[in-house]
Amino acid sequence: MIASILYIAGVVLAILAIIDICKKPISIVGKIITSVIVLCTSWLGLLVYYLYAKDHLTEWFK
Repeated sequence: MIASILYIAGVVLAILAIIDICKKPISIVGKIITSVIVLCTSWLGLLVYYLYAKDHLTEWFK
């Protein structure tokens, strides 16, 4: 039961992260790279994205 809740929460957060990445004013390549990294690294990628990378993404992919 708890595993199912964690899985669903991870999927929802990943979808929200991808939507947020697509809204950023960065290049298509930057969006693809960031999206793949977030999706392939599961919870760790989501944590890094939401806690650090979200605010610095536009600086990295000008």
